[in-house]
Amino acid sequence: MKRKGRPDEIASPVLWLLSDEASYTTGAILTVGGGR
Repeated sequence: MKRKGRPDEIASPVLWLLSDEASYTTGAILTVGGGR
């Protein structure tokens, strides 16, 4: 993509990790890198 991520693009995965939907996720690394 060759651009820096926008705050909303970074916030969405963070908010998901904080939600109940991610409650079964443990020990995972979520790379938010724009497909790099």
